Amino acid sequence: MYEDQTYEALLERMLGRVPEGMDKREGSIIYDALAPAAAELAQMYLELEVSNNLFFPDTATGEYLERSIVWTGIARHPASKAQLSGRFYGSGEALLDIPLGSRFSLGLLHYSAVEKLSPGMYRLESEAAGREGNQYSGQLLPIDYIPGLARGEITALLVPGTDAEEDEVLRQRYFASARRPSTSGNKYHYMEWAQQVEGVGGARVFPLWAGPKTVKVVIVDTEHKPASALLVSQVQQFIDPAPGLGEGQAPVGAVVTVESAAGKTISVAARVTLAAGYALQPVINAFSAILEKYRKEKAFTATYISHSVVGALLLDTEGVVDYSGLKLNGGTGNVTLNETEVPLFGSIVLEV
Repeated sequence: MYEDQTYEALLERMLGRVPEGMDKREGSIIYDALAPAAAELAQMYLELEVSNNLFFPDTATGEYLERSIVWTGIARHPASKAQLSGRFYGSGEALLDIPLGSRFSLGLLHYSAVEKLSPGMYRLESEAAGREGNQYSGQLLPIDYIPGLARGEITALLVPGTDAEEDEVLRQRYFASARRPSTSGNKYHYMEWAQQVEGVGGARVFPLWAGPKTVKVVIVDTEHKPASALLVSQVQQFIDPAPGLGEGQAPVGAVVTVESAAGKTISVAARVTLAAGYALQPVINAFSAILEKYRKEKAFTATYISHSVVGALLLDTEGVVDYSGLKLNGGTGNVTLNETEVPLFGSIVLEV
């Protein structure tokens, strides 16, 4: 908006207002008096441009983005705590019940027992919010003494912990809400309800899937992987705990079934030519990270995983000069996904 308000343009315009016949050359008293003012004005225009961008959702960031969309009721998702399952043993490998509230450590992280799932099995909650709590394997060390406890271990990640929602994710959620209004129990309302539950990373809705007044909601977790039974149960309880009775978010008469998406495992194999000085394993690790990012982008948005895109990502991997014989699940074509499937990359085999 203010691209033309440069230091040079401002100074020239200011000098143009000085009467003819007066010395306006560089180094003159008039020039030296006006130049600092022109520099400050140019800086002001730069800051004004930045300030203007903070008022609109498409360019605002941080607190200003939140304030620009607060009127819609959409707020940034805060960091959430990971929910994991833990198993505890007494002597002779017998399962042992522990007191709720018992605290344990794993590395630098601390977890608390918040719910008994079955004898010796408990739901643990990370005491630290964020993705760092998603470490879900290893032996637990009790912080306080627990009589009869021989050992404990984390067995599974139930609901992934998340970091505070990033600006771009919040922005796209706002745009989606504006372009696809959710109201009166329409399809997008069910998607919104599902994603209000902490730990849900995406949802698809299938109206009339089993006849009139039936709705199926298929969800993934925040890692865009199949949701755990616990997360599915939480979403079911939030949307429709008593089918058709309207005791949740769903209207009276709507019978809602919440399910997890199914994971479709995709193996990748290829022969690569490495650049000088690169070892194979670091290249595989880098390629795996790139594939994981691609997988998250395509979950619930694409109907297939593209063979050519995976090839392009392989070429973009640092250290890879060329490749041949790329296969996905043993074939040379795309891997199709149905409406309730999300991709999961399995074995990644690169040979030189």
